[in-house]
Amino acid sequence: MFVVRRLREFNIALLGKWCWWLLVDRDGLWRRVLVARYGVADGGLEDGGRSCSSWWREIVRIRDGIVEGGEGWFADCVRRRVGDGVDTDFWRDCWCGSVPLCERFRRLYDLAVNKAITVRNMFLLGVEDGGSVAVASPFMCVGGGLGRGV
Repeated sequence: MFVVRRLREFNIALLGKWCWWLLVDRDGLWRRVLVARYGVADGGLEDGGRSCSSWWREIVRIRDGIVEGGEGWFADCVRRRVGDGVDTDFWRDCWCGSVPLCERFRRLYDLAVNKAITVRNMFLLGVEDGGSVAVASPFMCVGGGLGRGV
């Protein structure tokens, strides 16, 4: 017989696993269902407001770090691996440090023509211009191309 003594912690762990799967399996059925139901803003799933299910509300609370006794634990334990940069938003994802580049370099972000560009496409723009991305110089982690310093 399986007995769970710490039900709250067990439930938070399971919801954290859902958060992980929604990050990893970007083309999965459940993510597509949630996108259809709640929508997407800035590359992430919307929270759904008052009309969302209690299951989704709890996942959003964990994702956003609003959980009693362990605020921010999910975000503190997850790091983005850029890989080829296809699934990483250049400006809004935390892929170069702990703060998105759109917050770290607000003025540069405000001047950017394409605010929805991926790391891969930003790199390719640099290759087309002779091998160095024009905005890469302030970002030490991007300077040598994909994969270096990330």
